[in-house]
Amino acid sequence: MGGVYSGEKMDGVFSYESSEVDWCEDNYKHSEHVVEYFNTMSSFVFFIVSPVMLYLLHPYAKERSLAIHLVWIMMIFMLDELSILWVLAVGYAIWFPRKLFPSFIKDRSTFSRLVLLVTVITTVSSFVKPTANAYALNCFGLHLLYTLAVEMRCCTDQKALRLAKLSVALWVLAISCWISDRFGCSFWQRLNFCYLHGIWHILIVIAVAYGSTLIAYLDANYEIPYSLPGLQYWPCDKWAVGLPHIVLKGTTKTQKRC
Repeated sequence: MGGVYSGEKMDGVFSYESSEVDWCEDNYKHSEHVVEYFNTMSSFVFFIVSPVMLYLLHPYAKERSLAIHLVWIMMIFMLDELSILWVLAVGYAIWFPRKLFPSFIKDRSTFSRLVLLVTVITTVSSFVKPTANAYALNCFGLHLLYTLAVEMRCCTDQKALRLAKLSVALWVLAISCWISDRFGCSFWQRLNFCYLHGIWHILIVIAVAYGSTLIAYLDANYEIPYSLPGLQYWPCDKWAVGLPHIVLKGTTKTQKRC
């Protein structure tokens, strides 16, 4: 994404305009202080959606694990592909079904350490090859889609099925925008429409909101079934669009009575 101008010159990868990645949007076209204006402005959707999702998912996180909040805290304080890679890594560590662990992994802590190792290596590699994060992100995403397909085969909940379809559609649209901006820039420049990476930001945040809520819902049914989890949309459950979240109709007290 575009960066804000800094007059201080630094060495190495942190020096001014040192990034190897230059997205399709014209540099400094709309502001002399911001490299890619719309690309940068679209990133603020991270700061808007993330606090709302933190609030909406708190009842579930309180019952299941407060570590779940890390997903949206990281979305607030980190930006672009790097943040989304770490969000997916945290999601894998917390939510990946135990029954689908590789045979050589016996517990979640070992699985989490393996995910952390892969993510750290990819992040360090990004300082040498900045696009490494994006490619790792897409690999994570494809495997997540496969896992989701496996998990949804026996699902009969219509709200969950609809959420799954929307999550996949948003992810595909987001990835299409990223690929088109990265490899089809000359075509979009001829159309004078060079803002696909900014659209990617918006779509991917919504896709993460939809996908993470769906996975959390499936996790709640496995791990805390006594809470009687359900799906609703904010700000109005009757609207066709909105931010999905989990409602718990049961409590820990319900578990103790059973």
